[in-house]
Amino acid sequence: MNALGRLMELRNPKDAEFLQRFFKTGEGQYGAGDRFLGIRVPAQRKLARELRGLPLAEVAELLDEDWHEARLLALMLLADGYERGDDRTRERIFKLYLAKRARVNNWDLVDTSASYIIGRHLEGRPRDQLLRLAKSKSLWDRRIAIVATHYFIRQDDFADTLKIAALLLDDDEDLMHKATGWMLREVGIRDLSALDRFLDEHAHEMPRTMLRYAIEKHTPARRKHYMASGRRRS
Repeated sequence: MNALGRLMELRNPKDAEFLQRFFKTGEGQYGAGDRFLGIRVPAQRKLARELRGLPLAEVAELLDEDWHEARLLALMLLADGYERGDDRTRERIFKLYLAKRARVNNWDLVDTSASYIIGRHLEGRPRDQLLRLAKSKSLWDRRIAIVATHYFIRQDDFADTLKIAALLLDDDEDLMHKATGWMLREVGIRDLSALDRFLDEHAHEMPRTMLRYAIEKHTPARRKHYMASGRRRS
């Protein structure tokens, strides 16, 4: 049985109804039109371990599926394949990801994959691609750009996170406010002074959701200080 068949065995209509709502699949919402089988993440991860080493061509076919869980499984397999692969395999996965990134079209899909593939691949390489993604009209391209920098943050390299966060200050999407604030918070966990320098310069122009996420680890007094200087509206 192929990978999609294995997923079909795990489908749960009741959970599918919940996931359709949770991931905002209604008309005009960010996940509009997405379809769910109703498979929870732990079961997905277990299946990804069982299918480890699936040929890249078959993983690419999963990424083209309409079912959300098929795309999530594909991205789990790509991230694992990148972790375990040689240089040639990693280059192929990186190129496949960029070529098919329109299929990475919900926040969980981005967050499962961007730092582990895009971020890791760009370590020690030019990162112009991230700036192009950050300026894209696509919400998901922009989320890939900022979330990919989580890999750099874990190496105590904050420059790209801060540069892209500054580009995204005027982003209209709440999902981008959350993702950018999350990455800024991760910077602060590693180097609070680096985050505070960014906040001192930009808090007054940050959407409030972004700012709230960024300062979650601050003391109550510092949170109050920065919230007082932030935008009145997101």
